[in-house]
Amino acid sequence: MTNRNTEVSLRKGNINDADAVLELQKEVLSESEFMISVIEEYEETSEQIRNWIEKILENEREKLIVAESKGKIVGLIVFRSNRAKRVSHTGSFTAMVKNDYRNQGIGKLLIKELLNWAEQNPLIEKVSLGVLSTNQRAIGLYKSMGFIEEGRKIKEVKFRDDLYVDDILMYKLV
Repeated sequence: MTNRNTEVSLRKGNINDADAVLELQKEVLSESEFMISVIEEYEETSEQIRNWIEKILENEREKLIVAESKGKIVGLIVFRSNRAKRVSHTGSFTAMVKNDYRNQGIGKLLIKELLNWAEQNPLIEKVSLGVLSTNQRAIGLYKSMGFIEEGRKIKEVKFRDDLYVDDILMYKLV
């Protein structure tokens, strides 16, 4: 599919994507002010990412979708379900897009693809996410896609002694 000025294709992630996923995660963590983790504390290895992807692929309640441009992974979305039986119909997602590919609608494509999968999956009824209150662009995107704020974790993220940010919890029933 063509997305604005970028040719992008979406596909199910697989264990062969481990190195590219690791690279993407490191790049996004090192450049984004909207992530909770920072690059200095990220210690994942290719083997750990491979195992993580394998666990996702084995679980029918979980999904990894990658966005590719020119044969390279430029974004991803991962949906992880809750393990406890009484909340196993729910889960949350995390999305990442490389800096050079942001603001081109790739995140929206990934979310649409995830929601389509969730709507077709009889085991999933609720898709959730957390977003920092300072990430107004993402909040606008989520609201435009039907996500509703269900709560806030006040002063959940501390950037420095005088700067705290709320974590906004959002959901969509599918």
